[in-house]
Amino acid sequence: MTTEFVGSRLTERILLSGPDVGPAERDALLRAVDGGWIAPVGPELAAFERELADYVDAEACVALSSGTAALHLALLGVGVEPGDEVVVQTATFAASAFAVTYCGASPVFCDVDHQSWTLCPSRLEEFLTERAEIGRLPAAVMVVDLYGSCGDYPALQTICDRFEVALVEDAAEALGSETSLGRAGRFGSASVVSFNGNKIITTSGGGALLGSQAMVDRARFLSTQARQPVPHYEHHDIGFNYRMSNLLAALGRAQLGRLEEIIARRSAIAARYRSDERLAVLEWGEFVHTKRPNNWLNVALLPQGVSPTEMCRRLDHDGIEARPAWMPMHVQPVFAGCETVGGEVAEELFARGLALPSGAGLSDDDVERVVVSLAAALKEVA
Repeated sequence: MTTEFVGSRLTERILLSGPDVGPAERDALLRAVDGGWIAPVGPELAAFERELADYVDAEACVALSSGTAALHLALLGVGVEPGDEVVVQTATFAASAFAVTYCGASPVFCDVDHQSWTLCPSRLEEFLTERAEIGRLPAAVMVVDLYGSCGDYPALQTICDRFEVALVEDAAEALGSETSLGRAGRFGSASVVSFNGNKIITTSGGGALLGSQAMVDRARFLSTQARQPVPHYEHHDIGFNYRMSNLLAALGRAQLGRLEEIIARRSAIAARYRSDERLAVLEWGEFVHTKRPNNWLNVALLPQGVSPTEMCRRLDHDGIEARPAWMPMHVQPVFAGCETVGGEVAEELFARGLALPSGAGLSDDDVERVVVSLAAALKEVA
């Protein structure tokens, strides 16, 4: 939280998803500094990659400077080339689609389903069937585990396998979420997680790519400027400066060690919102494919006709940060003209969705402030 004036009174501003850091993270950073590895290489980085791969049960992991960098390398790793197309669910943050353009490819936006808010298998199957008939299949399909809700991976993987199209999991918002098949971050040909400052755990900025050892080795090579293993600087490939630093990896290790504690607190906050009778007019996502969501952000659907932007304005007046749900990619000006499959569900999510403060550092009193403020705002606009 941050301190600010609200009206004439001094109060603590409640943030949407602030980082939860403390003595363990401070100690980890000092350990890395004292170790002398102030570089994008070192024992903390290697250990963080091992521990993260073990946590999600992935074969291998490379830690990078951002989740977006990881998405870029994941798409390159599954063979996306200039001129290709990649199916991306339209309800997502823009980084999912931006990474496609970094490869010189074009996104095709596909709708989500009503229950999970993730890529709709039936829409995807219809699209791939039509494209197979004309011999123009996309190079990959990107599923986004939205707000900690995981995609229907048994169905989606079966569809992608049938058409021989690679599946990439964007789990930037879902580290710690669990399905019947395992934790987010292990599905598809490549998976990506994020450690941005507002994510479930943070390294202040950063991300990771998880997948096969061969894919991760190639991504690690490209992420360190694609330098050949010779004494001089020789390059046969275009590389990138995408590697995470040893210092930030130390922070990540401390955060990863507290992940279950963080999820437990966010889950308690989610349960409070969902059970409070003062917010009974709200609708909540069902997370039907996720037996344990990480509750990264609590997103509610407002009653028909109530504006999320207006609710954000009213909450902001009370010193509370809120945000509308993601604006669909297919209506973003930057992607005007891109092909879209459906889109109505994502548009409704944007029209009615409101993200509420969800950080593990929120106190019970903070959550009560949010509930009181939102309940009053809903009553006023009813």
